[in-house]
Amino acid sequence: MKRLILLGACAMQLCLNANAQQKTNPADIQEKMQWFADAKLGIFIHWGIYSVKGVDESWSFHNKKISYPDYMAQLKGFTAEKYNPREWADLIKESGARYAVMTTKHHDGVALWDSKLSKLDVVNSTPAKRDVLTPLYAELRRDSIKCGAYFSLIDWSHPNYPGFLKDSSRYDAKKDPARWQKFLSFYEGQMAEVMNNFNPDLWWFDGDWEHSAEEWEAQKMRTMLTTHNPKTIINGRLQGYGDYDTPEQNFPVSRPAYHWWELCMTINNNWGWQPQDTNWKTPFEIITIFVDAVSNGGNLLLDIGPKADGTIPAEQVHVLKELGAWNRKNGEAVFNTIGGLPLGHFYGPTTLSKDSSTLYLFLPGKTSGQVVIKGLDNKIQDISVVGNGTKLQHKVVGKISWSPVPGLVYIDVPENVQDKYVTVLKVKLDKPVKLYRGKGGFLSGE
Repeated sequence: MKRLILLGACAMQLCLNANAQQKTNPADIQEKMQWFADAKLGIFIHWGIYSVKGVDESWSFHNKKISYPDYMAQLKGFTAEKYNPREWADLIKESGARYAVMTTKHHDGVALWDSKLSKLDVVNSTPAKRDVLTPLYAELRRDSIKCGAYFSLIDWSHPNYPGFLKDSSRYDAKKDPARWQKFLSFYEGQMAEVMNNFNPDLWWFDGDWEHSAEEWEAQKMRTMLTTHNPKTIINGRLQGYGDYDTPEQNFPVSRPAYHWWELCMTINNNWGWQPQDTNWKTPFEIITIFVDAVSNGGNLLLDIGPKADGTIPAEQVHVLKELGAWNRKNGEAVFNTIGGLPLGHFYGPTTLSKDSSTLYLFLPGKTSGQVVIKGLDNKIQDISVVGNGTKLQHKVVGKISWSPVPGLVYIDVPENVQDKYVTVLKVKLDKPVKLYRGKGGFLSGE
């Protein structure tokens, strides 16, 4: 994952995500994307040798915050001695997540499986001495959780990869295509290992900004992966050959242009475990970010960073458990829904049932008195509080008999029915939602 302090790299990636022409046709992938659209919540796991000293994953040596030898010395401290994949899977299931994405290899080139193409992996080069991916994926699949593989295209440790430190390179790929081809054979070979060993439901690529689609042989890679598993999903960091967009850390104000998108975000400020980073997001903040993403037709990929011994920090466990409790209570308004009303109709996030005949309203924090819906050209059959079923009263204000413009719907929300984080109201309509989008014209309702 890229570091936010690298403004140039981040700006470049954001530009690529926003402006690179998507080379996949949404109509062709609609069917395989349905589970992703319904899933809403995934858990990202950044785990690697960088958790030994608690430094930036890969970027710390690339940016010269730590020397490369000192960074790689962390191999000796990666023990995974308390790693319990069953407990990880249980926690992920408890959070309500429908999929999980594990870092199989970051930019530092350290693989978390037993690679036959390199000794730089946790099996051959760390005290852990085991493939940590296989048992986790097995436990996740036992719980019907889709399995994602983060895979860095970049490998700053490989002698045939051009890039190394931020101000130095090994060579120019354009001037030494034979050497670049050697790296391609290596990285494509490791990708094939992950593909054959784990058959990911989703590929989460990173690092594509350093080379073009042609240099990465991106189209060839997509073909390899989708031929092996036609249902596999690929994120938008394969130079246009992906299936969905991936805004990072920063919440989009307007809906991304891609048909499907996912906000990836940390629980504190960093992806991997860093002991000095105590800027934890609260459960309230995470839940409001989550429902905002879903309201805008997207997913949330929420990150955790385990320690080198395999334990997950208590603060992260707390957030996932609170998120899970909220999801168990309010899940019908989140999972298997579609994005809600356009801005202006309700001051807060909303979702709709797939037939658009049920509207869900999200009320962050405590609401005083009433909430209002504008421009709803439907009859309301029933309003209730999700999670406890309490029936609520409403009234229509400002509806004029001779005008086609609908009135304002005011809903009374007593304090005693409200959730401690986000209250959800279920509004059952007489037919699929119909909205008035005009300017309040005198006669025509324009």
